[in-house]
Amino acid sequence: MGGDSGPPAMVAGAARALARRHDLRFLLFGDQAAIREQVDEHEGLSAACQIVHCNDVIAGTEKPSQAIRRAKTSSMGRAIAAVKAGEAQAAVSGGNTGALMAMAKLALRTMPGIDRPALAALLPTLGANDLVMLDLGANTECDVQNLVQFSVMGAAYARVVLDLERPRVQLLNIGTEELKGTDELKEAAAILRASTDLGMRFDGFIEADKISRGGADVVVTDGFSGNIALKSVEGTARFVTDLLKRAFTSSVRSKIGFLISRPATELLRHHLDPNNHNGAVFLGLNGLVVKSHGSADQKGVANAVWVAARMAREDLTRKISHDLASVADRSARAAAQ
Repeated sequence: MGGDSGPPAMVAGAARALARRHDLRFLLFGDQAAIREQVDEHEGLSAACQIVHCNDVIAGTEKPSQAIRRAKTSSMGRAIAAVKAGEAQAAVSGGNTGALMAMAKLALRTMPGIDRPALAALLPTLGANDLVMLDLGANTECDVQNLVQFSVMGAAYARVVLDLERPRVQLLNIGTEELKGTDELKEAAAILRASTDLGMRFDGFIEADKISRGGADVVVTDGFSGNIALKSVEGTARFVTDLLKRAFTSSVRSKIGFLISRPATELLRHHLDPNNHNGAVFLGLNGLVVKSHGSADQKGVANAVWVAARMAREDLTRKISHDLASVADRSARAAAQ
């Protein structure tokens, strides 16, 4: 029931995801009549889904503290409860991010060895693949262990969704020199440099202007800085596309130039389309929860579903647990020496 379009976009996204992966099955939580109307418009979807009627819906403007009181009756809360009960392998929602995070954390709890869950998403780059960035707003302040744990989770996620054997991990900083940054960043970097058996390659620090260049596969930071960096990247992408649109419509000559360069501009539009990178993930919970952007269309929702399905198939939670245990063992041995 969430997102700017509600059932039309979410149901159409489920149908699009099913067309690509025929083994998917859906539990659709929300107003039964509104959902059924949309399901009936997509051939074959009805046989692959079950509608779970919910009278209660969390509004996008509600505070998490208010929404969490209705976790047992709302469509969002009941979808998360289905993951906890093992009735679903992952939950996908386009609704209130704060409410989703609060409900998921309360119901699923954090994994052993994780102090706080983090919000991770894929961003486009000029490199051969997208990059994973976290945290994007779940934790405004982070200590050394949080940054190390985020790095482990981000690398495991990158191995699953980007098919990378040893993702390149970097910490977001104000410079690349080892002496720059906060004490937390320096200490986290030291721990990660010593961790050579975690299925990742730690490449030190990265500055914000290099995020999209393609030199890193995972960028790790606190939620405050990460959210600002994400909004800056998104704003810049909109600025570039709007500037090009204005330039190409400014005169007859410009319009002719647009027709000639249309293949290139279409490639740019596709690369910057947020629907092609939709599906932020709450990493570090005892269950999989994916946040679809509120403005996502059916293509974006389908991408979020595919992300969720792949994480479930690849058993992302087990991979994170294994790597965290390795970090804990190394820390215990170092403390004993």
